[in-house]
Amino acid sequence: MNVVIIGAGIIGASIAYHLSKLGLNVTLLERNPNPAMGSTAKSAAGIRHQFSHIQNIKMSQYSAKEYANFEQLTGRSANYRKHGYLFLIDKNLEKDWQKQMKLQRSLGVELEYLSANETKKRFAYINTEGLVGSSLGHDDGIVEPNAITFGYIKAAKALGARLFLDTEVLSLNYKNNQWQIKSKKQDFIADAIINAAGPNAANIAKMANLNIPVLPYRRNIYITGPIKDFKHPSPLIIDMTTGVYLRSEGERIIFGLSNHDEIAAFNETVDWDWLEHNLSLALPRFPFLNHAGLDYKSCWAGLYAITPDHFPILGKMPNSSFYNAVGFSGHGVQHAAAVGKILAEEVTKNTVTSFDINDFRFERFSRKKQIYEHNIV
Repeated sequence: MNVVIIGAGIIGASIAYHLSKLGLNVTLLERNPNPAMGSTAKSAAGIRHQFSHIQNIKMSQYSAKEYANFEQLTGRSANYRKHGYLFLIDKNLEKDWQKQMKLQRSLGVELEYLSANETKKRFAYINTEGLVGSSLGHDDGIVEPNAITFGYIKAAKALGARLFLDTEVLSLNYKNNQWQIKSKKQDFIADAIINAAGPNAANIAKMANLNIPVLPYRRNIYITGPIKDFKHPSPLIIDMTTGVYLRSEGERIIFGLSNHDEIAAFNETVDWDWLEHNLSLALPRFPFLNHAGLDYKSCWAGLYAITPDHFPILGKMPNSSFYNAVGFSGHGVQHAAAVGKILAEEVTKNTVTSFDINDFRFERFSRKKQIYEHNIV
């Protein structure tokens, strides 16, 4: 079976590896000069288990395990550092958060709940005014997305996969039970296509006369200069009241805040006007930032590929040999390993047994009742 994967970010690379392990003929197409030049490279690189949906939790667990053993699998370390995720909780969220923590713990997630006083004692640099407590995930942390992407590709190529760079797809045509793929460099033929094109996923689907609700939204990441008197590394801390997050990056701090009023666009320039609003919410909670200079040249922006319910679109499109692995709404890095497993099962078995992806399939959008992932940053 010949499979063409469009997109050589961390998702496409993982799928290429997992399919190659099963003996399929895999071709990976990337429009950029190198893999991982899109959203993968511009990720905040976090991995967490603190989700509200059971399958998101299980996907994090699977991926974390694979990343922890990544060097044995691919010969390259994922540099998985368990610095933790710390969610700051106010009174309005407390009841729902306790319910979520019960679910997470039932699945074996290692969590520690801290009262506001305990949070202040453990993390003295946080202003805990208005908080009732926090939850600390001990297996949460950060990885190196580029290293993971290149590790998967190296291992996939060793198993026979082919990678074509500077190969932008121009058209898709299904004829005689095969996909005819035209690119700027050459043409390809495939029995199945996997769309792993990140923010460009909807455009790829349109080439196949398919409509998927995935839109690109800008996310800005700002970075301070070195803060030497700070206790590094910090967890990745998320203030659920405001949406501000931050974490250590060496001796620096990276921080950000989603602008939910911004319209969808392929815009990756840093929004300096948004920085002022970001700081207006960040400084009261993290007053130590008042004394941290901003490294303007090191700040960056990237794109989230977002769906209406913040769940990915996974699996086979109805009555088609076109598959999606798109719309991760910022969770692609932390779920890439599980997605590789899911798509490998879907393509080879026409079903997924390792996870229940019913809520992630395209068909969910035709349901009257929609569900959502609550823990979106």
